[in-house]
Amino acid sequence: MKRARQKFVVENQIPQTSQKNKKQRTCLYGSAFGESDPLASMDWGSLPHHVILRIFQFLPLVDRARASSVCRRWNEIFHIPDLWRKFEFELSQPATSYLKSTHPDLIQQIIKRHADHLQYVSFKVDSSTESAEAACDILSQLVNCSIKTLGLISTAKPSFMNVSKAHFASALTVVFVNSKSLSSIKIDDTPLDDPSLKVLVANNSDTLKLLKMSSCPHVSPAGILCVADHCHGLKELALNYYILSDELLLALSSEKHVDLEHLRIDVVSENPGQVEFHTIKKQSWDAFVKHSPKVNIVMYFFLYEEEFDAFFREETPVTHLYFGRAVSKAMLGRIGMNCPRLIELVVCANGLQPLDDELIQIAERCKNLTAMGLGECEVTCRGFIEFVKMCGGRLNQLSIMEEVLIPDNDYSLDQLHLEVSKHLGRMWFPDMMPTW
Repeated sequence: MKRARQKFVVENQIPQTSQKNKKQRTCLYGSAFGESDPLASMDWGSLPHHVILRIFQFLPLVDRARASSVCRRWNEIFHIPDLWRKFEFELSQPATSYLKSTHPDLIQQIIKRHADHLQYVSFKVDSSTESAEAACDILSQLVNCSIKTLGLISTAKPSFMNVSKAHFASALTVVFVNSKSLSSIKIDDTPLDDPSLKVLVANNSDTLKLLKMSSCPHVSPAGILCVADHCHGLKELALNYYILSDELLLALSSEKHVDLEHLRIDVVSENPGQVEFHTIKKQSWDAFVKHSPKVNIVMYFFLYEEEFDAFFREETPVTHLYFGRAVSKAMLGRIGMNCPRLIELVVCANGLQPLDDELIQIAERCKNLTAMGLGECEVTCRGFIEFVKMCGGRLNQLSIMEEVLIPDNDYSLDQLHLEVSKHLGRMWFPDMMPTW
């Protein structure tokens, strides 16, 4: 028995090299999966091709580049065209920016090997002119591209606006001329102009579906109409309010123009009192909605209270309203009276005046309202419950900060959440401010 036992022990001992390999694997994977997890002993180099590709797609760019040095197979997958269809160039000056900039060597490698694979491309730059110039230089090299989506994103002003108009237009023209299949363009705070839009239309009129160009001061209504006249697949358009006019809306309402699905309008003021906003007539809005009856009209307001005078004095077919700064009770009262198509309303701030009457009026007249958000405002618990009761279960999004709600003689906050939940037909709680 003793000999047999000794023989069993010797035959079942793990070789020293295996013990070492096991220890190494535990160091590599143990912290992530636990020592007993079967994934700890997996040979990652033998993973199926499509699995590694999927992992690479989720990795941040720097980690993706590092992973490519693990083995020859991973390096080969790193250069598969499918991995480079979507790419975001992050360009910044490290001394002044929080952005993690794309490494210059990697940019050169991408341009050299994958320029003709890029389809969904965005450029994120900081406020420095150098970052925007670098973005233009890269755009100028995309001569073999087949880009479908192009985005130019400035995390802080002025960025692209500091680039010379000629340099920017030249770089953008390279993409507009060579892509031939652009369907989505998002260009904010840039010196884009009407001649550039004509080049875009001449080469991508059959494919363009979305054009977003907020804060592009060199674009005129004529440039917008050029796009609308020729891009018959255009479904979404975003522009600044200063371009919008009765003439433009009426032109977009003619038979030769497309039926838009989304019109986004940014109403922005940087210097209070220095811009006088014009009024759009009800007849112009009516003609536009008659031509595109299912259109969503989205308006983002970044104004000061004294600058709202021109808006919502007549019936306006807006469907989504977002107020990024304080808005007065009087303005909210006008919305309740004159926005019958309203679907979503978000108010970031109002002040210390309860909005009970205004919300109730909105509930009465805006029969399509399904989403509401309130930030730095005040409304009594009784008034808020009455608003929810009138809207009923159609409110599928209701985001209200707890500080907005004022307890009264009828309801406490605990009673409010139960009462609101009853009328919504689902459990509901107010949002709470994070404690960190």
